[in-house]
Amino acid sequence: MSAPSRLSEDEAAALWVARMDADTWGEADEAALQRWLAEDPRRHGLLLRAQALWQVPHIEPHAAAVEDEAPVDAGTRGWRRRGVLGGLLAASAAGIVGALLLPGRGVGYVTKLGEIRRVPLVDGSVMTINSGTELQVRIAKRAREVELAQGEAWFEVAEDAARPFVVAAGKVRAKAIGTAFSVRKRDNGVEVLVTEGVVETWSDGEEAQRVRLSAGQCALINDHAIVHYETDKPSAVDRALAWRSGMIDLDGTTLADAADEFNRYNDRQIVIADPDAAGERFDGLFRINDPEGFAEAVRNALDLSVNTSDPRFIRIQRAAKPQTL
Repeated sequence: MSAPSRLSEDEAAALWVARMDADTWGEADEAALQRWLAEDPRRHGLLLRAQALWQVPHIEPHAAAVEDEAPVDAGTRGWRRRGVLGGLLAASAAGIVGALLLPGRGVGYVTKLGEIRRVPLVDGSVMTINSGTELQVRIAKRAREVELAQGEAWFEVAEDAARPFVVAAGKVRAKAIGTAFSVRKRDNGVEVLVTEGVVETWSDGEEAQRVRLSAGQCALINDHAIVHYETDKPSAVDRALAWRSGMIDLDGTTLADAADEFNRYNDRQIVIADPDAAGERFDGLFRINDPEGFAEAVRNALDLSVNTSDPRFIRIQRAAKPQTL
């Protein structure tokens, strides 16, 4: 396939994205795409921008879960794709909601509170971006680079030995070696969780302390050292990444940490008003947009007082003991 000359560059990029999504995409198509990209360096950015508009499943604030497009028959699929393509062509001249083309730095993505987005990349990789995240993606001929300014994202990385896939979060680096992994920027460092394959991680300037993580392993790295390292705990990794399907999975989690998790996704914030209650531990599986359900479960299981009178906050504390005469 070659891009018709009568189309604008934006429209040609949109058509390439539509073609890439088809089941018939093969090596010849990939070669033609690479030739089209090589003719003008600006086309890499146009293609990324078009991809950001193409059927990106996401969670809107207070939605229930992340879902990919449901299977449909070929006729229905064709009708839906034509509708999306028409909208993409129209939108290509107007810009992107949630994504920003950054000249020389690739494409920037921002998710708002409660939003989760699944974004396919031009190299065949896919990233799932968590709530309140800001990152930049740059796909070049010899490198694939992601810069995570804040938040968290999970990456399913397409193998390409000629172009290393590296995520940078401050001074911390995580390099994929044919893998799937997440990177989360925390207050006390950067957390790397591996779900498939191998990831090499280190802090810039401290390359001698590189560590390799395989599936089921995780590490917390600050600017100078590995702060925390866990091996062979795939269940813990899966729980930490339950947000990909719109859930929070608690397993002996303190109420303070559980509240922090819910507060990542909701306008209504949970406040643990009693320091003694903050250390209580709790198990359960909850929707990310259901802090009220979590508070009710805590009330019943731990006999704590839950105040929901303020629409902005849910306050949890020890129940007042009746006074004795």
